[in-house]
Amino acid sequence: VCAGCHGPAGISFAPMYPNLAGQKEAYLVSSLKAYKAGQRTGGMAPVMAGQAMALSDADIDNLAAYFASLK
Repeated sequence: VCAGCHGPAGISFAPMYPNLAGQKEAYLVSSLKAYKAGQRTGGMAPVMAGQAMALSDADIDNLAAYFASLK
């Protein structure tokens, strides 16, 4: 699902969506958990909140590790 906006390798096709590849793992975890908790409200937050709500903590950890490992 992430690839739809952020690209299959974590490099976004559209300037409005951030690249996920190479982001720090802790940043990705905290961002996804903040979306899930409704603590982020700007921009695409409603879309991201919906995506994050479907993720378990293990899913979030795995996604963060994957995207952080991409360069």
